[in-house]
Amino acid sequence: MGKVKIKKSDVWIDMTPMSDVMTLLLTFFMLTSTFVKNEPVKVNTPGSVSEIKVPENGVLTILVSPEKDAKGNATGNGQVFMSIDNTDQLGQTMDAMASQFGVTISAPEKKVFTAESTFGVPMKDLSNYLALPTQARQKMLPAKGIPLDSIKGGMSEFQDWVDAARHVNENIKIALKADSKTPYKTVKRVMSELQDMDESHYYMITQLKKQGDE
Repeated sequence: MGKVKIKKSDVWIDMTPMSDVMTLLLTFFMLTSTFVKNEPVKVNTPGSVSEIKVPENGVLTILVSPEKDAKGNATGNGQVFMSIDNTDQLGQTMDAMASQFGVTISAPEKKVFTAESTFGVPMKDLSNYLALPTQARQKMLPAKGIPLDSIKGGMSEFQDWVDAARHVNENIKIALKADSKTPYKTVKRVMSELQDMDESHYYMITQLKKQGDE
């Protein structure tokens, strides 16, 4: 008796529904993802038991880092940088500051400024800084910082930046981010300058301490 041959047939699977699901997932993650900002210095935030979250939108972040010398040793001072998550508001804030200080910023320089998001160069050096190549800017920025000294007995550049950001967005939230090794006197000075502007409500960015952490 001869063997019965089973006819083989190709299996066809409709992948259209799977493609639709993948497209929806990709779109979802693109719209909800928050890109990590390129900060000029690495900051190790101190631990905290607070679970209050910093808003994701409409935030002016003030970054206070420990100043270091050429050998990487802390000098006992600190530097201040800033970032605004909304690029349109960041550009408007820069325009207001450039007008106030009489600094001319070209369209290409403004594009560089808004693309970097984090800034921290004195206004007198801003135009020259933005005209530098990317690698030169990345090397120069950590050595700078926004001045905290008052100008002719008035507000400091730091306060002018905060004031300009508040005029662009009156509902902007302020978040203070400092390294765990940043000198307290620098953090206190930043907080004092905010208080002088009647700005006493702001977030402190920390790492959440887990039970058992020292």
